[in-house]
Amino acid sequence: METHLLEWFNTLGIFAIALSILLNIIISVLGVLPSVVITAVNITFFGFEKGLAVSIAGEALGAIVSFYLYRKGIKKLFHHKEINNGLLTRLQNSQAVEAFCLIIAFRIFPFIPSGLVTLAAAISKVGIINYSIASTIGKMPALVIEAYSIQQVLVWNWKGKVLLSVCLVFFIWLIFNRRKPDVKE
Repeated sequence: METHLLEWFNTLGIFAIALSILLNIIISVLGVLPSVVITAVNITFFGFEKGLAVSIAGEALGAIVSFYLYRKGIKKLFHHKEINNGLLTRLQNSQAVEAFCLIIAFRIFPFIPSGLVTLAAAISKVGIINYSIASTIGKMPALVIEAYSIQQVLVWNWKGKVLLSVCLVFFIWLIFNRRKPDVKE
């Protein structure tokens, strides 16, 4: 997929920025796909600094569009939907400064899916301006770490990539071969 995107970017030239941002918006609205491939292509095509800037712009706009669409959709489909997660429920019920800080924190923390944060914020009373600013601020550190990690993987020689592949296969093997404790009756 990366190869095809790079070909499209080469064909589009400066308009590749618009394609990258559009793809980030689509990924954000869908809420379940990771944007790491777009970030990798941005870093490869534009270089680290410009690629990071394009990724931040795309993710920020994607979060804003998603928030707007989720909020409109929720108002039409549900009057009030509860989320069964303590932290996200706290965001859903928060206002003003607390909501702003929670959005930043959730965006920085990599294990909370972006779509859930956006959904919880859309259900909450936070306004789109506060959400947009907090979401963008929170995404920046996470994207810097992601972009730096991608850059390091891209510059590895074949030995580093083989080592990474072996480690990934080993961890996958560990996950699937964990033995469950025997239950005695």
